[in-house]
Amino acid sequence: MFYLRAFSHSLVHALKNLFPIIAVVVFFQLVILQQIPENTLMMAAGLLIVAVGVALFLQGLELSIFPVGKSLSNQFARKGSVPVLLSFGFAMGFSAVVAEPALIAVAQQAEEISEGKIKALTLRILVAVSVGLVVALGVFRTIFGYPLHWFMIIGYIVVVIITWFAPPEIVGLAYDSGGVTTNIVTVPLIAALGIGLAASIRGRNPLLDGFGLVALAVMVPMITVQLYGIVVYSGETSDPTGLPILTQNGTADQTPVLLGMLLDLAGMLRDVLPIIITILFFQYLILRRGLTNPRKILFGFALVVLGLYAFVVGLKLGLFPIGTSMARQLMSMEGFVFVYLFAFMIGFATTMAEPALIAIGHQAEQAAAGTINGNAIRIIVAIGVAVGITLGVHRIISGDSIHHYIIGGYILVIILTALAPRYIIPLAYDLGGVTTSEVTVPLVTALGIGLASSIEGRNVLIDGFGLIAFASIFPIVTVMSYAIIVEMLAKQRKTDS
Repeated sequence: MFYLRAFSHSLVHALKNLFPIIAVVVFFQLVILQQIPENTLMMAAGLLIVAVGVALFLQGLELSIFPVGKSLSNQFARKGSVPVLLSFGFAMGFSAVVAEPALIAVAQQAEEISEGKIKALTLRILVAVSVGLVVALGVFRTIFGYPLHWFMIIGYIVVVIITWFAPPEIVGLAYDSGGVTTNIVTVPLIAALGIGLAASIRGRNPLLDGFGLVALAVMVPMITVQLYGIVVYSGETSDPTGLPILTQNGTADQTPVLLGMLLDLAGMLRDVLPIIITILFFQYLILRRGLTNPRKILFGFALVVLGLYAFVVGLKLGLFPIGTSMARQLMSMEGFVFVYLFAFMIGFATTMAEPALIAIGHQAEQAAAGTINGNAIRIIVAIGVAVGITLGVHRIISGDSIHHYIIGGYILVIILTALAPRYIIPLAYDLGGVTTSEVTVPLVTALGIGLASSIEGRNVLIDGFGLIAFASIFPIVTVMSYAIIVEMLAKQRKTDS
């Protein structure tokens, strides 16, 4: 009975997160487009399956991964062994990202659109290794108290340099891969690890030293995926129009339905297995302690697998078709005003409902002891995401190179990092990593692919990806700009008085 109540609560929570998207889509369909799309019932069923999948997944996390992960973090922090803490940080970063639903969705899209040049599993392992290494680096930074801004400035200078040399086919995907690594699984685990460490070490500030792990986890995959693209596309010339787009009905193989479902479930189990192995290894072999409630934890892992499976099925039936359908319908209208309006509204609405953003804002408010207003931060971040997605849509429509936008955006971020007050920098970077939810990412990805496939002369792989990157850059800009303005006004008031 307890589990049923908890599941119903998670389902309502997931439906609330879907509601802003549904509201924006219904408004555009009925008021702007004045038509009902084909396969409406199938899309509605897909959205419901997504909600059920997210609810099962969240419930499974609450029963298994979250409590065990937090318990391990606290035990290792008390143990005080730096090599063990670094190893644990790497293992948790790697295992959480491999099972990230949004990364799975983006990787599958990339493999199909690139006709197999980019391998979904290779991409996911590469991103997971990157996040594992960078979480270990972040743990090292927290333990020894090194300031985050030097890591970020140097890191993004490297990102900008590699972007200049990377092939256009990989740039948008690389930045999207960085944007989706911090999501429904990783944000709570990574944030809890960083804040827990900072709180347990004398002389560390939870706001300055606890935040920042999420930001590092976003940055490094951008570098490694672009290097992967340089290897994959070395010596090739790109065809500007010849890439196919993802079909909405899945692949056309003749695998029996039941066998296909069993294979998909086995795939989901494979995705979650690294987390299970990591937890069992550190719990039994390093700490030499048993799990407190193994049956409940096992049940939680089963819910995680079922939730992931339902989530992916729902994506194919609901969110991907909605994104591509809306893009094509809006592109059929005269002018691009409503395309920009849809991009802005969907960015703002989904971000305001983003649970990870609400959680981080609340944690920041507590850590800052009244210096930061959580609600104000949410609005500023939502405006940043809305502006970023709108600008990304403009890039697709205009056909401009993503290199110039991304390089320009991160040069602006580097400049603001040098000017912003130190207390806001770790939080600003973390907020850039939590703005794209497990629901928003597939819809925004499908919107970009739908736009690129509807405009003559656009390459789906080059132009279709990248919207998530814009959604990650501009919240950093708006939050740091907000902090700079607040500090300037505070100084002005002191001068006047």
